[in-house]
Amino acid sequence: MDRKVSALGFIVLLAALTMGIAACAQQPDEGKAAQPSGEAQDIAASLQYAEQDRTYLLHLPPAYDGEDALPLLFVFHGGGGDGEGMVKLTHFNDIADERGFAVAYPDGINNNWNDGRPEVNPGVDDVGFISALIDELADTYGIDTSRVYSTGISNGGMFSFRLACELSDKIAAVAPVAALMGVELSQHCTPPRPVPVMMIMGTDDPLVPWEGGEIGGDLASRGYAISAASTVFFWVEVDGCSQSPHSEYLPDADPGDGTRVRRDTYGGGRNGSEVVLLAVEGGGHTWPGGVQYMREKTIGVTSRDIDAGEVIWDFFKGFSLAPQ
Repeated sequence: MDRKVSALGFIVLLAALTMGIAACAQQPDEGKAAQPSGEAQDIAASLQYAEQDRTYLLHLPPAYDGEDALPLLFVFHGGGGDGEGMVKLTHFNDIADERGFAVAYPDGINNNWNDGRPEVNPGVDDVGFISALIDELADTYGIDTSRVYSTGISNGGMFSFRLACELSDKIAAVAPVAALMGVELSQHCTPPRPVPVMMIMGTDDPLVPWEGGEIGGDLASRGYAISAASTVFFWVEVDGCSQSPHSEYLPDADPGDGTRVRRDTYGGGRNGSEVVLLAVEGGGHTWPGGVQYMREKTIGVTSRDIDAGEVIWDFFKGFSLAPQ
């Protein structure tokens, strides 16, 4: 593990400790799936992969009946964090209960994900782990394998980009938050199909800079990323989208938070794909609509103009691996 954890991971972990975050999880009977109950269910489980116990939390909504296949959303923590912290940060469980999808919150080795940067968990096969976990959840809970999605923040968002690059046969779309593509990943990413991408990125992020460059700010050195513009246009090229976006400002729901959200939509991609950038002008290394989990001086401002979880699911629900 790095001498210093990444700022976001430290933040999420700190929030978990200081705010008493707990995912109300129960261990299922060994070898048995949760039974349909008409109520939401939270399950703490593990999967043996590469001779390691890989842990995760799974949330099943009341709509889970054991027969109808549900979409699955992966939510990845930042460096130094864990899945439990993401339950509180994102409130995806509430959204899942309303919209009818399952949510998985995996834990990274040493609280990090191998997102392609040589500085972060080199040699850990996290892509293989997630591929195996998709298979496990599909077999156990009847997940709709054509509707599996990935989001995450910071290191977890950068890992979502890697999944789009290397697991596009199983991941229908991705939506990284406060994350850009690492330099190394951008040089080797060749997905065999167009992948719909939504990016939510603060223009004043002090840890993953909008202009690209060194990640971690004053807290750590965690490698290098390409810029927000370069990340967007990378996926515009991959997906064959229009080079000219439709741009609009979303309503300024909280004029006092010091942010505005601009939505740039690059449509017309192959197989119906598109790339969307939500540029949070004035926003920091944060989850819009989430808790301000550390002081603004360290991570910047949390926008209240959008709820990132709601916006992300509205984007995902339009895409599937199944022929349209």
